[in-house]
Amino acid sequence: MKIGIPKELKNNESRVGMTPSGVLELKNQGHEVFVQTSAGAASNFPDEFYKDAGAAIVKDIESVYQKADLIVKVKEPQPKEYQLIKKGQIVFTYFHFASSKPLTEAMIENQSVAIAYEMVQLSNGTLPLLIPMSEVAGRMAIQQGAKYLEKPKKGKGLLLGGVPGVQPGRVMVLGDGTVGIQAAKMAAGLGAQVTVMDIDIDKLRYVNDIMPPHVVTEFSSEYNVRKGVRRNDLIIGGVLLPGEEAPKLVTKDMLSTMEKGTVMVDVAVDQGGCFETTRPTTHDEPVFVEDGVVHYCVANIPGAVPQTSTIALTNVTLPYVSQIANSGWKNAIEKSYELKKGLSLAEGKFIDEQIHKIIS
Repeated sequence: MKIGIPKELKNNESRVGMTPSGVLELKNQGHEVFVQTSAGAASNFPDEFYKDAGAAIVKDIESVYQKADLIVKVKEPQPKEYQLIKKGQIVFTYFHFASSKPLTEAMIENQSVAIAYEMVQLSNGTLPLLIPMSEVAGRMAIQQGAKYLEKPKKGKGLLLGGVPGVQPGRVMVLGDGTVGIQAAKMAAGLGAQVTVMDIDIDKLRYVNDIMPPHVVTEFSSEYNVRKGVRRNDLIIGGVLLPGEEAPKLVTKDMLSTMEKGTVMVDVAVDQGGCFETTRPTTHDEPVFVEDGVVHYCVANIPGAVPQTSTIALTNVTLPYVSQIANSGWKNAIEKSYELKKGLSLAEGKFIDEQIHKIIS
């Protein structure tokens, strides 16, 4: 199969869909791989690395889409790409259809085959292609949150870990999935006081078992969230409902009850965000302030550490890329429960029932 790796077009998206190591594996399986020139440069993978792995380097994104049967990328296609995607072409990437009606309509119109990373699911409900990026995003949420608590960044002027004689900062983590666990781990490592909230008692028990004593758990209810936002310095939104828009757990009216300079990091922004005041931001302009509360809502947080993220992503996507390339998408989804769950659209036809809600 002919596989295309385009350069990402999303603002400040420095990741690339495949490492040179992954390209070599695909070449050894007998496939042709076309990589757009400088696609991996920002991840510290220059064209020479891809050439050495056996890829053909093509000059522009149009050539990648024209040559490839299967497109492997990181973020959802941008408007410039909508018309480049051919009928029957397989696009394997993060789509997050729930947050973009125009993207959904475009992928229906071009009659491509859309397989969404974030919807690939194991029989136990695990999302294997979302986990590594959620791990990166959860850890970075604390890293960025700590930075924006600094006074020059419009925060409270608070050191998250404190120092002897000064109390540490307080962190509230909404959701105890992969993002929440990683965020809590990082915040705890810095010495912050951490509260993890969720509606799943079994998961909260797990958090209690694995985390140090200065990480506590609390059932997530509107009452407890309202109480929590008043007394915490950094709030992490890490709630995910696969294929659906994230619930709005922190409402606009709650902002007036928070201390000025409180920081909120919404890792769920790709799925619409779990703060009512969320609007997507970029690495160029990552924050905005509303009612004195600093909002960090970058829609591609792992893109800030592209070398780590690209390697981590290729580690988990490559086996599925191989299945699609070796068998064709129809045979691949018949053989693989995981890929069948990831198939969202096929040649203009709805596969994922959630898409009906998006375009209606």
